[in-house]
Amino acid sequence: MRHTISLLVENKFGVLSRIAGLFSGRGYNIESLSVGETIDPQISTMTIVTSGDDQIIEQITKQLNKLIDVIKVIDMTEFDHVEREMVLIKVAPKQEDKAEVLRLTEIFRGRVVDSSKTTYTVEVTGDEKKIQAFIELLKPAGIKEFVRTGKIAIVREGIKKS
Repeated sequence: MRHTISLLVENKFGVLSRIAGLFSGRGYNIESLSVGETIDPQISTMTIVTSGDDQIIEQITKQLNKLIDVIKVIDMTEFDHVEREMVLIKVAPKQEDKAEVLRLTEIFRGRVVDSSKTTYTVEVTGDEKKIQAFIELLKPAGIKEFVRTGKIAIVREGIKKS
C-alpha cells in the first residue's frame, strides 16, 4: 500500500542525503519526494511517498524518528488530508489540434505558461489521478516533454480518519 509521509526537518546541509540514505540502505523505494522551507526558514517540510505494508511503514517511521535532524514524522495516510502535484507539459500540436489543447487545459483548470509558434507549455495542478488523466488526453496532441513535481500534502484541521 502507498503511504504519504510528512517530515518536519531542520533545514541543514546533508539532511536530505541522510533521509534518502535511510531508505536506500534498507531497500525501500521513494516513489515521490518534495522538500520546501516552512514559515521558519530553519525548518523544512519533506513529503515522501513510499510503498509497504503497515509493518514496513512503522519501521520506516521509527527509523526516521531516530535521525537527529528530524523534528516530526507523520504518516499522512492515517489522516484526512489534501494532496497535490503539478505538471508542466510542453506540447507541439498540429494546427488543427491547438484549439483542443487549449480546451483541455481549460477543462482541467490549467493555464498556458509559455507559448511559441509551434508549442504550448501548460501547467496543471491537482491530485495524481487528475494529472495522469490530463497527460493521457494530451498524448495524441504531441507531448514533447513534461516534468512533474512530487506530491505535497497537508492534514485537514482536526480530522483523523476512522
